[in-house]
Amino acid sequence: MNGITKPANQRKRIWLLRGLGLLLVPLVLFTTSAWGDESIMAEVLEPFGALVVIAGVLGRFWAMLYIGGRKNGMVMQDGPYSMCRHPLYLFSTIAATGLGIMLGSIVLAVVIGGLTYVVLMQTAKKEEEFLRAAFPDTYAAYAERVPLIVPDLSLFSTPEEVTFFVSNMRTNMADALVFLAFIPLAEAIGGFHEVLGWSALAIY
Repeated sequence: MNGITKPANQRKRIWLLRGLGLLLVPLVLFTTSAWGDESIMAEVLEPFGALVVIAGVLGRFWAMLYIGGRKNGMVMQDGPYSMCRHPLYLFSTIAATGLGIMLGSIVLAVVIGGLTYVVLMQTAKKEEEFLRAAFPDTYAAYAERVPLIVPDLSLFSTPEEVTFFVSNMRTNMADALVFLAFIPLAEAIGGFHEVLGWSALAIY
C-alpha cells in the first residue's frame, strides 16, 4: 500500500456534518412553509418527507451490511456498491433531504440535501484517493465501470451470502437514530413556530 496517501478522516466528516447542522438551525427555525400548515401541499410533503428519511436510513443499513468492517481494506463491489461507488453517502444525502421535505419546503430540501452532499463528497474524494493508491488496478477498473453517486440499477450484483460485523451494525444503529430523529424534530419545529409566534420567512 501507498505509505503517503492516508484514508479519509471519518471523525472530521462527522464533525463537519455536526457543524453544518448547527449552521442550518437559524435557517430552519426562522423559515416556514409558504404553502401553510393546513394546505394540501403540506399534508402531502410531511408524510412523503418521513418516507424519504426512512428510505435513507434503510439504504444506509443495506450499504453497511456490505462495507461495515471492510472499509479501506478492499474494493467492495457487491450489493449497493455494484451500482454506485458511494451508496452510504447517497442514502445519507437522501435522508437529510427528507428533513427539508418534512418541513414543507423544497428550498430547505435542496439546501440541506445539497450541503450534506457537498460535505460527504469531500470525504468520498479522500476515500477514492486512498483506494486508488492502495488498489490501483482494481479501483481504476471499478471506477471506470461504476458511477460515482447516481446508481445504475442495471449493474446490480450480489453474492448469495453476505457476512457482516455486529460492532459495525451497532454503530450504524446509532447513526440511524440520529436520522430518524428528523421525524419528531420536524414536528417540534412546527410546534415552536406556533407557540412562540415567530414571524418566520415563508419559503417554498
